[in-house]
Amino acid sequence: MEYPLPAAARQYVADHLHDDPAQLALQARRYPGLPVPDLVRQIQARQKARTKLPAWADNPDLVFPPTLSVEQASSARTAAFKASLVQGQRLADLTGGFGVDSAHFAATVTEVHYVERNAALAEVVRFNLAQLGIQNVTCHTEDAVHFLRNTADTFDWIYLDPARRDTAAKKIFRLQDCEPDVLRLMPLLLQKGRSVLLKTSPMLDIEQAIQELRHVRRLWVVAVDNECKEVLYELGPEPAVDPERFTVNLMRTGQQQEFRLNRAREARAVARYAEPQQYLYEPNVAVLKAGAFRSVGTAFEMLKLHQHSHLYTSDTLRSEFPGRIFRIRAVEKYDGQALRAHLGPEVRAHVTTRNFPDTVAEFRHRTGIREGGDLYLFATTNLEGKLMVLVCEKL
Repeated sequence: MEYPLPAAARQYVADHLHDDPAQLALQARRYPGLPVPDLVRQIQARQKARTKLPAWADNPDLVFPPTLSVEQASSARTAAFKASLVQGQRLADLTGGFGVDSAHFAATVTEVHYVERNAALAEVVRFNLAQLGIQNVTCHTEDAVHFLRNTADTFDWIYLDPARRDTAAKKIFRLQDCEPDVLRLMPLLLQKGRSVLLKTSPMLDIEQAIQELRHVRRLWVVAVDNECKEVLYELGPEPAVDPERFTVNLMRTGQQQEFRLNRAREARAVARYAEPQQYLYEPNVAVLKAGAFRSVGTAFEMLKLHQHSHLYTSDTLRSEFPGRIFRIRAVEKYDGQALRAHLGPEVRAHVTTRNFPDTVAEFRHRTGIREGGDLYLFATTNLEGKLMVLVCEKL
């Protein structure tokens, strides 16, 4: 497909941006002068990018690669966060992909080197960077390992996000199974870069990664709207044992919920327990993924409801808590009739189960409570091992 797209092709994409791609493909004969299959793929990719890359999806000057490259790309919010972590003269993005990270790194680093072995994808990125007015990114169409071995440059930062799909397109997450294999590449990475920023799947066990990588200075667990998206590891030349862990929840309001811990502080933290008080706190997923099961409670002087529930309570509002905060209106037994009395005629509530024998679906089936409404029900276990349901309103 040629680009920039001719005027008629651009108009077709704009006119059908919100239409069903399958129906568009069936109507291709109505547009004999246009490469409709290619344009439908452009529309599919833009639709896929609308949530994670809204500004790019709405930019008519950009060209989009196949949807898989869009799916594997960082979102604008996570890319901007990564860019906030790096600075300096020179950065190499060894797994360039759709170029989202490189485009954001260009805002904080003087000179960015984008490396991508897929020639067609690299050409799309080269074109898009020009349309975006980004002039400090140099594109290299070659394998990451070949680039590192043959470049005479050294870098303030090297960034890589190893491919996490095997030859059968199945998702994988172990470091040694990804491409490139960062464990085998480590000596060369540390030779060429003063600092290395590694992105991994949130499925990878953090303790295992620290042990295998050995050179982790610090790490960030990154969530977007309380959905864990990635874990970032900063690697340096000196071996490290207990790196600082930062948890970040990027919220649609533009705010960031943050918490900091390490393994030693978590081990020293002593949880205190109590029955439900005035407020209920649910840590965000980044906090839990980082392993802050006790230290988050001690840091905010809160009491835990149960060892295994990871829900906290207090009589004084802790508004800076990194998670959701609720006011407890009632504490009930696991009894559908008692719970429905709080919910009004529509019998709706949002339900969460923690340290509880039934799933949310089973809870709804037993109580007859449907999804929705303004109240939140937390089904959990108290200190005596008895089931309870907290009827809450969100703050």
